[in-house]
Amino acid sequence: MAKKILVAYGSKYGGTAEIAEEIGKVLKQEALEVDVHSADHVSNPARYDAFVIGSGVYAGMWRKEAVNFVKNNEKLLADKPVWIFSSGPTGEGDIKDLMSGWEYPGKIRPAIESIKPREITVFHGVADPEKMSFFDKLILKMVKAPSGDFRKWEAITDWAKGIAAELNK
Repeated sequence: MAKKILVAYGSKYGGTAEIAEEIGKVLKQEALEVDVHSADHVSNPARYDAFVIGSGVYAGMWRKEAVNFVKNNEKLLADKPVWIFSSGPTGEGDIKDLMSGWEYPGKIRPAIESIKPREITVFHGVADPEKMSFFDKLILKMVKAPSGDFRKWEAITDWAKGIAAELNK
């Protein structure tokens, strides 16, 4: 029987949701049973054997629904295989340089340390001004962040294949 995996995410404008869907697609191709849901639309997380949890990053913070999912399910997640991803920085270049070593918000550090994820990664993100609120466009301009789609789909696919390989051992 295939392991049941949940890919849960927090996404404001859909970019992180698309990353989560791609991760789910790859895991399904690798013979795993996968559900992909916004973190605030997950019912009965105890039925899953493993978790991939991610969020878009806004001003160094995760989306509230992803934070709440991690905090509310910390004990369950600590007993299961978990992978964590963030998506957010726009622009070209090495993600570690762009994020200055940042992996996840300090606000959830105690929960993440308790969970002990198998791996934590950060992916390049997307900023589409056409989809953004006036306030978010203003922030984008103020911090001089480039707009566009900077996601590296090959890196996302490779990361998901690594998860599948570990779960299929």
